Amino acid sequence: MSSNTFGKLFAVTTFGESHGPAIGCVIDGCPPGLAITAEEFRHDLDRRATGKTRHTSARHEADEVEILSGVYEGRTTGTPIALLIRNTDARSKDYANIAAQFRPGHADYTYWQKYGHRDPRGGGRSSARETTMRVAAAVIAKKWLLEKFGVRVRGYLAQIGEIVPRGFDAAAIEANPFFWPDAGQVAELESYMDALRKSGDSVGARVTVVADGVPPGWGEPIYGKLDGELAAAMMSINAVKGVEIGDGFAAVAQRGTTHRDEATHDGFLSNHAGGILGGISTGQQVVCSVAFKPTSSLRLPARGLDVEGNEVEIVTTGRHDPCVGIRATPICEAMLALVLIDQALRHRAQCGDVGDVTPRIPSAVHASKPGEGKR
Repeated sequence: MSSNTFGKLFAVTTFGESHGPAIGCVIDGCPPGLAITAEEFRHDLDRRATGKTRHTSARHEADEVEILSGVYEGRTTGTPIALLIRNTDARSKDYANIAAQFRPGHADYTYWQKYGHRDPRGGGRSSARETTMRVAAAVIAKKWLLEKFGVRVRGYLAQIGEIVPRGFDAAAIEANPFFWPDAGQVAELESYMDALRKSGDSVGARVTVVADGVPPGWGEPIYGKLDGELAAAMMSINAVKGVEIGDGFAAVAQRGTTHRDEATHDGFLSNHAGGILGGISTGQQVVCSVAFKPTSSLRLPARGLDVEGNEVEIVTTGRHDPCVGIRATPICEAMLALVLIDQALRHRAQCGDVGDVTPRIPSAVHASKPGEGKR
């Protein structure tokens, strides 16, 4: 199998390449009756888009969504929804010099080994351009989750290079190009990225995404664990090298008396587990953090091989992000939403007759930022 489809009941198949004529997706399993228009895709696609600031790639795509099927008179019909976005700002000539070379740290070599043939233009299928359709599909998922369960998905940039937020203000996240939760550090980030871009180098980043309002019971106990599918979904994003649920790797240094999330009649006293126990949601905030590697496409020379096996000096020209994590927040939000809607539909299919089970522990945990430990 080619594995271009994600999800079981809410299944999303993406297609297209970075510099092909278009990219698109087919969503199979969307419940009928959901009101949706092409205009509703604009907000999240704009949040993901390049070319909005000097800190991301200068590529500027229109990202106009065409709904080809599955929607009639403004409502989903329950049949496959086909979405198409035409590429309008591709510059394939930027990749002419490296068409026969394997860029270090990129998927060029592995695609060549797998398929024996590859599209070098902008990375082809391995380009972050593909994630546009995940964000588009998640617009539908987010709307359904909110209307049916009151679930809200949001995210923020939790680290860029060695810089971490000194404070947390949810209102600041959407007010700056970094999705950064501390408005007082934006000028520092601007200077940091300007210096990085001038040096020709790149840096990694950490994105945290959370979902509020997730009911207890979503997820499956063994092979369909909610946290397992979240990890797989996040790792499927280009340039992701690490995923944490809740406290993640910080749990290594914790004691059991600290990590276990105690509960009272007033609610859980902490959320170190990230809202998931035994692969099933607890009703608390679902928290997931994602680590992005530094961009591999650089104008600084590097040693590598060409398709003939010769050692060559490789310089990547074109338009690239000095930090892919800057615009990854909407992408991580999308994957969280797609996992949640699929799990919600699977839970409804098997356990819809179970109903609410008592006792139900209140989910509220008072924290200075999403997912943060104790009251």
